[in-house]
Amino acid sequence: MKLKRILFWTGLAIAVARPVSPCMASTSVGGTGAMYATDAYPGFDSEESIVKPSKKTPKFFAFINGPKKDNPADQLEWARQCEAEGSWRAARKGYDALVREWPTSPEAPVAQKAYADLLLNHDLDYEAALAEYRYLLDFFSMDCDFGAIAETMYKVAELMREEGKTIVFFRFANTVDVRRAYEAVVMRAPGAGFVPKAMLTIASLREDEQKYTEAVEVYENLRSLHPASPEAATALHNEGKVRMKLLEMHGYNRERVRDTISFFRKALRERLDGDVRAEFEKYLEQTIEMEAEDAYKSAKFYDSRTRTRRSAISAYERFLKDYPASSHADEVRARIQSLKEGAPQ
Repeated sequence: MKLKRILFWTGLAIAVARPVSPCMASTSVGGTGAMYATDAYPGFDSEESIVKPSKKTPKFFAFINGPKKDNPADQLEWARQCEAEGSWRAARKGYDALVREWPTSPEAPVAQKAYADLLLNHDLDYEAALAEYRYLLDFFSMDCDFGAIAETMYKVAELMREEGKTIVFFRFANTVDVRRAYEAVVMRAPGAGFVPKAMLTIASLREDEQKYTEAVEVYENLRSLHPASPEAATALHNEGKVRMKLLEMHGYNRERVRDTISFFRKALRERLDGDVRAEFEKYLEQTIEMEAEDAYKSAKFYDSRTRTRRSAISAYERFLKDYPASSHADEVRARIQSLKEGAPQ
């Protein structure tokens, strides 16, 4: 799998460097932050978990579904004529039949793009159009304007998201498909300018699915890959809120609490908007108090008849050293003094 990915992106680099074919423009993805492996995106669904497009083959009943002409050039011209005349169904079938019958011809990527464009601009079938653009990138990556197609896929994902909001089922059945649409384009064009915004949307959609751990992973990865982007600041703020939600949802987990404390301490060393700084300071205080509560219970464990007075005092003193601002601090100081004065355990 890794070798296939390397070969794919190496092929893309060669395609960008060589003279473009008639169906290619000068746009390329490129740019800093480009990566080879799709598993560089934690929080995304893996490519292996998504049904990939299979290579098109001629359909049964060729006299109905097959090409109407004897060669790809004439077939392309025929399909274009159908489109010009408003025979949309015939045009779609004509473009698709060309790709299936003559997949290695120069006309095939042209027909594939025309088919996807027709689905997008006339049929307004965004999901079907996205699938056909994805097929174009997956099977004709060296024979199309990769960057322009990736941009179009991003716009289609945006349209899918807006459509989902409009028809009020966005939070349910539509959410996963929309998120995967964004993920597909990010993984295919990791250096494109829209990637930070797309990743921010993906993380937000993960929140809509209540997949908060995955949302944190996407926010964190966005900040790591695109630290200078405007979206990185938004991701930091959103990540902090999601981390607190995870703490509230689940029972006490020392590792998660300590990781969250570390996150807020690092975040507070950044340049933060005043309101965000105040919010994060409050979160850090709350998180430290969670850890302190656990430490207090551990210290009290030594304050019993089965333990020595010295061990109880030592445990309480360690607690005060680590958590001097804890809500239990005054209580612990009083107990230490009481134990030193000989109070019973």
